[in-house]
Amino acid sequence: MKVVEFDFDLPEELIAQTPIEPRDHSRLLVVFKNRDGWKEGIFKDIVNYLNPGDLLVFNDTKVIPARLYGNKKTGAVIEVLLLTSLSDDKWEVLVRPGKKMRIGDEVIFGNGLLKGKVIDYTDFGGRVMEFSYKGDFDQIIDQLGEMPLPPYITAELKNPDRYQTVYAARRGSAAAPTAGLHFTEQLIEDLRDKGIQTAYVTLHVGLGTFRPVKVDEVEDHVMHSEFYEVSSKTADLINSIRAKGGRVIAVGTTTTRTLETVADENGIIHPGSGWTDIFIYPGYKFKAIDGLITNFHLPKSTLIMMVSALIGREKVMQAYQYAIKKRYRFFSFGDAMLII
Repeated sequence: MKVVEFDFDLPEELIAQTPIEPRDHSRLLVVFKNRDGWKEGIFKDIVNYLNPGDLLVFNDTKVIPARLYGNKKTGAVIEVLLLTSLSDDKWEVLVRPGKKMRIGDEVIFGNGLLKGKVIDYTDFGGRVMEFSYKGDFDQIIDQLGEMPLPPYITAELKNPDRYQTVYAARRGSAAAPTAGLHFTEQLIEDLRDKGIQTAYVTLHVGLGTFRPVKVDEVEDHVMHSEFYEVSSKTADLINSIRAKGGRVIAVGTTTTRTLETVADENGIIHPGSGWTDIFIYPGYKFKAIDGLITNFHLPKSTLIMMVSALIGREKVMQAYQYAIKKRYRFFSFGDAMLII
């Protein structure tokens, strides 16, 4: 399968630069798995498309201010993006300019408040960096770091909390699970009042989710591992909902990847934690989810491939062309799609 089959032309002005206020007033395109056509509305209309007994599963990861700027001893400015925590003080990182950072090189942040030393290379062109500091690492990162907005967002984000879901709880992501950005606390309450239940998993979003596909054949792409955790409470609730005939709707592609990682061939969810590099593209048979809430994704990305696996590439491309015609907003701060 050719990667180019998932390409499309997107006018630059449709790349959302700022979030919609309030969160749940972004536009919504409802796409049906088993019939043609779609419905339009605003995001809070999802209440009308979900039934009592359905379950929404959210990714409760919390974005850390993972972008750091420091200096080498030569004075050269180095940008470091924290990706994955390997231990208390060791992280996989991306560095720019990368060619200037070799094993043994050190970067100083915040006038010495934090120091990072390159101790290894990664298989994706990054580095393993060991940090030294006094005090609490999280507090230092909160003090020195910036929100790691994607490179296609060039506008200033006035409120960093808008790149955070309202239910974010567990620190560790280098990017937001953006489908969840549309939810308000009130909308979640409205859904619960209708009898729609909620559950939470964790997947710390890293390189696996946003790494570009640079091969020609889809099957040749290798996903980078990301850490996940699914509790017994969540697993039991999902299995109970499925047994009663309710639908499991994943909020976002990261939630989907987590659930499909821990589901067995019969669709039973098993609790646990670990690292997943699952790559979902057309031909994949879903075991854990019945529907998906997601944003409009980058051309040729693993995310549009996952959506195509759920409803078919042709239907996805038709929906995307319709969204472009109707001037929907794309990517992280863009509009949303509900697939049921």
